[in-house]
Amino acid sequence: MKHIDLIIVGGGPIGIACGLEAKKKGVNYIIIEKGPIVNSLFNYPINMQFFSSSEKLEIDNIPFISNEAKPKRNEALEYYRRIVTTNDLNINLFEKVNTIKKQNEIFEIETDKQIYTASFIIAATGFYDIPNTINVPGENLPKVSHYYKDPHFYAKQKLAVIGASNSAVDAALECYRKGTEVTMIVRGPEIGKRVKYWVRPDILNRIEEGSIKAFYNASVKEIQQDEIIINTPEGETSISNDYVLALTGYKPNFEFLQKIGIQLSDDQKLYPQYNEETMETNVENLYLAGVICGGMDTHIWFIENSRIHAKTILKSITKKL
Repeated sequence: MKHIDLIIVGGGPIGIACGLEAKKKGVNYIIIEKGPIVNSLFNYPINMQFFSSSEKLEIDNIPFISNEAKPKRNEALEYYRRIVTTNDLNINLFEKVNTIKKQNEIFEIETDKQIYTASFIIAATGFYDIPNTINVPGENLPKVSHYYKDPHFYAKQKLAVIGASNSAVDAALECYRKGTEVTMIVRGPEIGKRVKYWVRPDILNRIEEGSIKAFYNASVKEIQQDEIIINTPEGETSISNDYVLALTGYKPNFEFLQKIGIQLSDDQKLYPQYNEETMETNVENLYLAGVICGGMDTHIWFIENSRIHAKTILKSITKKL
């Protein structure tokens, strides 16, 4: 059994930032990531462009140079990968944390490869692994996906996109431009207000001209092999359909947090309990970093406003050490 001062769960941008800060402070640490470096970013759509400009995605004041003001997925992968490799960060990839238990003052961390003990834990696990399901018959059909990767796959197909956020709008526009017949199913009365400002006019114009069909104030009743049945203000309607992208958002692994002992708010937001000055949770010596701090409000924390968490947390840990 291997003892480490600090284990950082999650090798995304914020987990990497925590690793950089731990290394600078001389804290013995390991980052444990269940996939590749910045696993969530790796699984973003191939052509995805960030809302934030490159300097706001920088960590530890390491310059991020991109071709445009707002970088794309491949540039972000290059940036964070180079930080990990150049700084020789201590990161275990493709290793999944299964359980974390605390006995006395020590955490026991069991992964699918080995068991560690640690004095401190930082949970920086993000939110992209668990989709918000729509809970309708047919959602588990092979034609349905909660993740979108490449528009080429949907060329010459009839595609229903459920949602009206950035991911849904990007998918609808990209697939339409690859020859897909796209229908959007939107729960509210309009396309989301937080859609990227340079993209929103594009989707509204495509809907207005009829290139992309949109049903507003609508919901899915059932997904069948060759069609999708939806409820609209005008009544129930059936649409011929080959594939469904249910891009209705994602959520943190609340079950994992609760098993560790972190208290969540009683409302639907499920905010985890932590001290905003130190990021320490109600479990002593267990810290949260990044988007996971926002519970179901996954739009509150981004790389740009949570990268400071690394310095805040390591300041607290080094004081205790």
